[in-house]
Amino acid sequence: MLPLLLALTLAQTLPVTPPVAEVVQPQSVRPLPGQLDQVPVFNSNSPELVLKEGILLSTFPSQGKKVPTAHLNFPFQGRFDIFAHHVAKAEPPENLRSLYLGVILHNPGAQPVTVNILQGASYLSQPDAPFIQLDSFIPNNSGKVFAGPGSRVTSDILRGRRQPIFPAKIVIPPGQSQMLLNLPIPVQGLTPPLNGRSTYMRLRSDGTVYAASLAKFAPLNADGSERAPSLEEWEELLNQGELSTPRDKTPTPLEETGKPRIYGRVAGVAQGSQWRANIVDSPETKYLTIPSPGQAFSYGLSTLHGGTLGTGQIQTASMLVRYPDTAYRAHGNYGIQYSLQLPLYNNTSQPQKVTVSVQTPIKEDQLSKSGLRFFTTPARQVFFRGTVRVRYTNDQGQPKTEFVHLVQRRGQPGEPLVLLNMQPSDRRLVEVDFLYPPDASPPQVLTVSTQEVAGER
Repeated sequence: MLPLLLALTLAQTLPVTPPVAEVVQPQSVRPLPGQLDQVPVFNSNSPELVLKEGILLSTFPSQGKKVPTAHLNFPFQGRFDIFAHHVAKAEPPENLRSLYLGVILHNPGAQPVTVNILQGASYLSQPDAPFIQLDSFIPNNSGKVFAGPGSRVTSDILRGRRQPIFPAKIVIPPGQSQMLLNLPIPVQGLTPPLNGRSTYMRLRSDGTVYAASLAKFAPLNADGSERAPSLEEWEELLNQGELSTPRDKTPTPLEETGKPRIYGRVAGVAQGSQWRANIVDSPETKYLTIPSPGQAFSYGLSTLHGGTLGTGQIQTASMLVRYPDTAYRAHGNYGIQYSLQLPLYNNTSQPQKVTVSVQTPIKEDQLSKSGLRFFTTPARQVFFRGTVRVRYTNDQGQPKTEFVHLVQRRGQPGEPLVLLNMQPSDRRLVEVDFLYPPDASPPQVLTVSTQEVAGER
């Protein structure tokens, strides 16, 4: 669950400084209403570090393939997403040939299939989106604030963008394949010779297709220059290749084993692209009553096995198909959109000052204290790095849409995304949207709090 490769970001290779102290915020944590939708997500994240060319993830049928176990036989039709997140490293260091990442789609039917690319983005760590030190809270309405390719990709998709490298659609003739992605991960000129690429696409197909992600070193022209692999070369690798190596750590079973928990990395098809929730007091009400003055409550975000913060709720997507040595669930829900509505209601007779924030408490399965634990000095490890969109009506009655880039370290309470001065009986809808960014470490919480002394400055 830790970032893409620790060597990619110096800040996360430094020794962890023991925090000075902990503080407990006495707030309840509630399960998040709603659930993941049924949209399948092609999730290619293992092996994260690719040193040998081969198959990363194939949902093709196994018939006619040299290594049948490398193919999971899962057809897509209608809405589906593609997520791919991999790292290339020169090994040995003098081998600086670019590693190409290919995503191929195949039409097994007798009629042409049109695949619409609704949104799509793909960025390198270097030079597109280097891991840089950023403040914990930066307005990002321009979309130009990011750190790391996962942060930049999810910011683009959140805004509904399709990067110019992607066409609006591709048409695949009967029985044929086409490349959806064919891009390099260059390492030449980098110190160390290490680079990563993150990709996310939202697609809609009017017929059945199979998908595969593949890794291949750049073929060379006669003059020694690199070129992109051809469709025929990708098809040869798909049909004759084996799973890429080195393999990541094999995950421990989801059941408690008494051994250290290894979540593993994901290679398979996960179920669920978006989590929508209308957060209210109960199914019978249409509002969310704000906390009493000086109180707060939270809702878990991306809670997972061993990290439910006392809710017992596991939000991570289940796997429809997967390789046996990869993650049992899509731990972290990388690239999954959370779309949350909070119809806040001040049921008191006094003005109240209310804030909504994202926080990164210390991970626990059951809360050991009467609330969430935070460090007074956050740890070095960055646990969340991405853009959040908030929509609300401000105190002047004007609708507002704000994008904010957050960087939160382990145990960091976070800063308010929204501050509302709510009058007695006031109702205010706050909407929070974000795509859970690759290289984040769950869980987080969405917290609503009411200040002790309201209506005064």
